[in-house]
Amino acid sequence: MSELNTVLSGYGTTVFETMTRLANAHGAINLGQGFPDTDGPDELKDAAAAAMRDLPNQYPPMLGLPTLRQAVAEHNRRFYGLEIDPDTEVIVTSGATEALADCMLAFLNSGDEVVVIEPVYDAYGPLIERAGGIARPIRLMPPAFDLDEAMVDAAFTGKTKALLLNNPQNPAGKVFNRQELEMLAARVIAHDAIAICDEAYEHIVFDGVSHIPLMTLPGMRGRTIRIGSAGKTFSMTGWKVGYASGDAALMAVLAKAHQFVTFTVPPMLQAAVAQGLRMYDDYFAGLAGDLANKRDRLVGGLRNAGFEVAAPAGTYFCNADVGALGAGEDTLFSQNMIEQGGVAALPLSAFYLPRDPDTIPRDFIRFCFCKRDAVLDEAGERLAGYLSTI
Repeated sequence: MSELNTVLSGYGTTVFETMTRLANAHGAINLGQGFPDTDGPDELKDAAAAAMRDLPNQYPPMLGLPTLRQAVAEHNRRFYGLEIDPDTEVIVTSGATEALADCMLAFLNSGDEVVVIEPVYDAYGPLIERAGGIARPIRLMPPAFDLDEAMVDAAFTGKTKALLLNNPQNPAGKVFNRQELEMLAARVIAHDAIAICDEAYEHIVFDGVSHIPLMTLPGMRGRTIRIGSAGKTFSMTGWKVGYASGDAALMAVLAKAHQFVTFTVPPMLQAAVAQGLRMYDDYFAGLAGDLANKRDRLVGGLRNAGFEVAAPAGTYFCNADVGALGAGEDTLFSQNMIEQGGVAALPLSAFYLPRDPDTIPRDFIRFCFCKRDAVLDEAGERLAGYLSTI
């Protein structure tokens, strides 16, 4: 047999799969993978069921159902004051990850560089590399994950094609402030690059912090793709409905990639998500408020157990410092915690690219808190017992 693709075949089993298998084998509470353990609004499930019964279950338009594209445009205006043309500036994708893949395939040529900010969602590296690009990381360090201007300047070069920005950021739980965004926007403009903004957690921010889309900054409207996720916004991660918004010229190229990747998305789910995006303001505030309470519940339990934890400003995730515990680096600690403590988390080091391995932080583990309160409480109790033994 001839050699298989050397990019994707070179990646091993993801840490998510490895730790989940280990958690299942030991009956551990899984706070590693980032998905809720309850479903989202009944209204959306009812809407999807009705649409499956009443609408044609055939190929919908390649760009997405008109009602959903209109709802995405309305959502941009309602929350961010962005005027988006639903006919030419919105594409519905099979989850936010497909939108990211489409961007890499549509915009990158061989050797183009993409600035990414570590720690990164694990798909970023493979997607960039498979499209022929080169990731240029800006390495943020826990627990503060401060963005350093000198590092930003070093990452942007004459070969920079794009900035790939995850904001709010998984797994750091960081929400970039206006000053940081202005710093990034200035470099994107100076290098005549584009910005690909993964904003899957846009509605999951806490403590009065505001999510600011990079697209809203001066000079960025025409060079930014903004990606949202119904899975995260409505706690329906299995639906895999995402949506990308951007300048018509960029979206025309993006559509060419989308048509050859998935072409379209199940129509009944699109109809339901359109209804969801038009939901009352209390829903979106309630989503953030509920997850803020879960964050506080888990962070409190982790601190009571003996971890040092910084409360995140957004997303589903918090990171605990295990370095002072003297029980091994993050991957070994995570494995032992599953086997002996009955709780699964992920080593933060798995979210850094392999470049400069000696500088990758190995003293932190990532917990997910979008779980039922009883599950979070039980995890805290198990961890308190486990840490008392080491």
